[in-house]
Amino acid sequence: MIATAVASATTVPERLLARGPAARTVLAPVVLGAVVVGLWQLAVVALEVPPSVVPAPSAILGQFGANLGPVVAGSLRTGLNALVGLVVGAVLGVLAAVLANLWPVLDRLGAPLVAALSVMPIVALAPVLYSLYGAAAETARQLVAALAVLVPVYLNTLRGLRQVRPVHRDLMRAYAATPRQQQLVVTLPTAAPYVFTGLRIGSSLAVISALVAEYFGGPVGGLGKSITSAAAGSNYPLAWAYVLGSIVLGLVFYCAALLVETWSTRHRPA
Repeated sequence: MIATAVASATTVPERLLARGPAARTVLAPVVLGAVVVGLWQLAVVALEVPPSVVPAPSAILGQFGANLGPVVAGSLRTGLNALVGLVVGAVLGVLAAVLANLWPVLDRLGAPLVAALSVMPIVALAPVLYSLYGAAAETARQLVAALAVLVPVYLNTLRGLRQVRPVHRDLMRAYAATPRQQQLVVTLPTAAPYVFTGLRIGSSLAVISALVAEYFGGPVGGLGKSITSAAAGSNYPLAWAYVLGSIVLGLVFYCAALLVETWSTRHRPA
């Protein structure tokens, strides 16, 4: 009787959360986001906060819907630069990690360079690349994104390559496997989760880096240029609408990297 009464008294969110990890993973951030946006709207209206400080979510969504075409066009341009940078940086990072794992001397020689790249500010790098490749080319933005991706992919891949147990290496040697076969059969599959961790981190960094690089010159177009242009014209709700577009773009990149990891490793949460 008591158990029946308690079960019947459960609320709808509790029943949804009880359905499993998938429901909790989706429902919790959605509820939190709705609460934050609602409090944001109430605070702006009640306190009469000017748009120059922070616009209301309703104004941002209104500008987002009214300028959906320009937001999508800017997202495609920024997303293309981020995608090129992600692919180039990931390939270079994995190759460099494989070489550093095969020849430790390369790891020791490259450690200072990797440390320098990890702390290199985009603010200083983007203008230099624009002067090298020209302000009319997208090359500078793509290189900025590639350099931002290279470091986390390299470090995570190198760590994964070193996770192979000595007994597995000894077994491959006992089977007279060549170094190439050892890499393909044992080393790379063991490092795969670490590689995808680096890719997930790099996917967000690629979008952020390509977006920030647009603030400092280059061709007209992209979300970064649109944000600065709208803010310069004091159209702050429109500027925040482009910020919302960049958030959506970053989530698309991250979810795409997560889907690729799930498909490639057949990973399922326990």
